Amino acid sequence: MSAPPRRKQVVNITGLLVLLALPAVALAVGEPFLIGVATRIVIAALAALSLDLILGYGGMVSFGHAAFLGIGAYVVGILAHHDIENTLIPFLPGTWHGTTAALVQWPLAVLASALFALVTGALCLRTSGVYFIMVTLAFAQMLYHFFVSLPAYGGHDGINLWQRSAVPGADLSDDWIFYYVCLFILLAVLAVLSRIVNSRFGMVLQGCKQNEARLAALGIATGRYKLAAYTLAGAIAGLAGALTANQTEFVGPSLMHWSRSGEILVMLILGGIGTLYGAVAGAATFLALEEILTSLTEHWMLFLGPILVFVVLFARRGIYGWLVGPESGDD
Repeated sequence: MSAPPRRKQVVNITGLLVLLALPAVALAVGEPFLIGVATRIVIAALAALSLDLILGYGGMVSFGHAAFLGIGAYVVGILAHHDIENTLIPFLPGTWHGTTAALVQWPLAVLASALFALVTGALCLRTSGVYFIMVTLAFAQMLYHFFVSLPAYGGHDGINLWQRSAVPGADLSDDWIFYYVCLFILLAVLAVLSRIVNSRFGMVLQGCKQNEARLAALGIATGRYKLAAYTLAGAIAGLAGALTANQTEFVGPSLMHWSRSGEILVMLILGGIGTLYGAVAGAATFLALEEILTSLTEHWMLFLGPILVFVVLFARRGIYGWLVGPESGDD
């Protein structure tokens, strides 16, 4: 085995061990709030992974990705709200009551985000380049203003959750347990996406990024592959949104604002676009820098900017690409 693959394996295993040990380390140093920071990192990494699938491998630059995050969060928030109020959900056909059961909330969050991605993706993928960026942004902003205009669910103020989702055999109100549930989901999604990007589907998706016209000339229905990837990315982001709602115990329109999409994109750039593990590294770097710099100044973005410029100019494969070396290849 050559040196670069060994180096990549060491980096991946080290990163996994750090994630597994974070809660224990937080308590050992007397800073239990770091468990919450670690949970934010894991959930943000899940959202960044979903964007990396379509951007890093499919070349689809979406600036409305936070819409899927917000949909997943609102599904959890609305179901929890109607469970507490013991009222019917008004905009669904038939008799629908609220619930706090994770086995209901989370699959519905994934389904709702996937359906929105499927419908909007079918329209957005008729365009390309800057037009694709603007159309995805437009859909996200339309959804943002839609939820702002819903006074029944707090409007701009959003919804407070009085308890986290109920998982059989696990108390998610315990920050330790919730962290490891989120980490398990992240690792499962990472494993599935690693298989996908190295499958025939993934090869076609990467081919669309390199030369879509050539694949179309070979008779491959590239639009179907791109739409499937876009829908899958929306579903994963919706799951991240459901976890975000539980972590913050709050749901608001700010989750789907364009600035949230920009944050996810910055995480990818920092970690390394087109390397799945880079999405995790980018989320960890971004949120760690935010935590450290906000303790020094409220204008922490002034310091993040030069760091981002440095990465773009001198580490174009991102932090993860720099760690594993230039010859190790993608995930």
